[in-house]
Amino acid sequence: MRQYYVYILSSRSRQVYVGVTSDLLARLSQHRQGLHGFTSRYRICRLVYYEIATEPIVAIAREKQIKGFRRSKKVALITALNPAWNDLSEECR
Repeated sequence: MRQYYVYILSSRSRQVYVGVTSDLLARLSQHRQGLHGFTSRYRICRLVYYEIATEPIVAIAREKQIKGFRRSKKVALITALNPAWNDLSEECR
């Protein structure tokens, strides 16, 4: 069964980016190589939050929902599961 990931990346200054993918490790690698404008410009490459969905439509809907949140609600979402804003990419391996 395929998995889809809704994820939030952060910079050291806590600028955030929300995305969705079916291959989280490959997508993180792309962000870290600077292949995407916004994340490259603001050096956003630390995985601070992710959710797993089994259906792509559910993952896309959740991404849109999170993107629509005010910054304070995104910060609360991250802080609830990752209070120190640690890089969670090691958990994904």
